[in-house]
Amino acid sequence: MKKRVLITGGAGFIGSHLSDLFLSKGYQVIVMDNLLTGKMKNIAHNLKNKDFKFIKHNVTEYIDLKGDLFAILHFASPASPADYLKYPIPTLKVGALGTHNALGLALAKRCKFLLASTSEVYGDPLVNPQPEKYWGNVNPIGPRGVYDEAKRFAEAITMAYNRYHSVDTKIVRIFNTYGPRMRGNDGRAIPNFLSQALKDRPITMYGSGKQTRSFCYASDLIAGIYKLLLSKEHEPVNIGNPNEMSLLKLAKLIIRLTGSESKIVYEVLPVDDPKVRCPDIGKAKRLLKWHPKVQIEEGLENTIPSFK
Repeated sequence: MKKRVLITGGAGFIGSHLSDLFLSKGYQVIVMDNLLTGKMKNIAHNLKNKDFKFIKHNVTEYIDLKGDLFAILHFASPASPADYLKYPIPTLKVGALGTHNALGLALAKRCKFLLASTSEVYGDPLVNPQPEKYWGNVNPIGPRGVYDEAKRFAEAITMAYNRYHSVDTKIVRIFNTYGPRMRGNDGRAIPNFLSQALKDRPITMYGSGKQTRSFCYASDLIAGIYKLLLSKEHEPVNIGNPNEMSLLKLAKLIIRLTGSESKIVYEVLPVDDPKVRCPDIGKAKRLLKWHPKVQIEEGLENTIPSFK
């Protein structure tokens, strides 16, 4: 019997790449998604695979699934600022009710559970780079609070199920990730800049552009998540690329790689937008023997064709 995994939010950018990984390793994959922000085109290439199944379902409602499971990977949630500002209440509900339902299923199936958390739990950090022991600087009532606090609650209930019910839980704190299958209107820096550059439109820079991010290519992230799932670690682990760069430098790199004639225009910085974002990946290196391999220029060259 092949091991089965359930991926909630599996029609999204990262979830669809996870499906590919598990299928390549001989697992059966069930994807559950309500398609609020996920897209069927991300998983269309797997629909005829006998080891793949898609279920349209909102995980904030009770999850009923027959048969054994090896693991549940809970990735259901709007994940970009454009999405969670548009869907604030569904974002809070999937972080709370959806995580509760997915954990309840993990308890019933006695299977592994991996929560997709985020670097956003650190808020606008006062420490750089951010280690897992840092508790963050989050505005709970700001516009970004719906996502930040949903994920912080999701981490808390995940740890509660581990401590009280002995569920084998994992928490991955995902830093900025990019690659094929990102939506052009995603609202994050790389898809925004690529979409604008490829159309020779002005590239929108919020603030001065001096704020920093670090960008992890999708294949590196997925490899780290898989290693974490099979590990014995229960507390959060950062997975991301620690090579920090300013958004202005990123925009100029994208203009060069696309051969674009775009000019950079400056807009007001959104409320609570972080000034820095960079993972301390010492824990992932030590426990998982993981580190990112794809550098930003190579990753962008792999991503640009899908945006074209």
